[in-house]
Amino acid sequence: MTKKKHEPALPPAEEAARYLDNARQILSEKAKKEDGLYYDVKYVKMASGTAYSAALLILDEYLKQREGIKFEKPTSIEDYTNRVRKYNKKLLVLLHAVYGELHISGYYHGTRSVEIIQAGLANVRQMLTYI
Repeated sequence: MTKKKHEPALPPAEEAARYLDNARQILSEKAKKEDGLYYDVKYVKMASGTAYSAALLILDEYLKQREGIKFEKPTSIEDYTNRVRKYNKKLLVLLHAVYGELHISGYYHGTRSVEIIQAGLANVRQMLTYI
């Protein structure tokens, strides 16, 4: 019996960037853009969920850095919002934008709007600068 080598976990910022890159790749290779709209909603939803997961990884790391040993993983968007509000209003604005653009519009409603999804991805990229 051979043991599998486990790759070391990436630092949170690199892992979040990897998620974001995966979301961009899904959109460019599978969602197919046409006249400002994505053609395949299935892949828009998949990419939106992946990018939103990157945002949550970023927020978890941000809160770990601020709260130290007191950190407990947030259990809802309200929990994230209340805790981020204590530390950084600009990050809070980004959180609200990403929640609306990627989680609600992209993942939940399945918007086909390239503009909305690209704005969400740009906001997640900006969130990366906080960790």
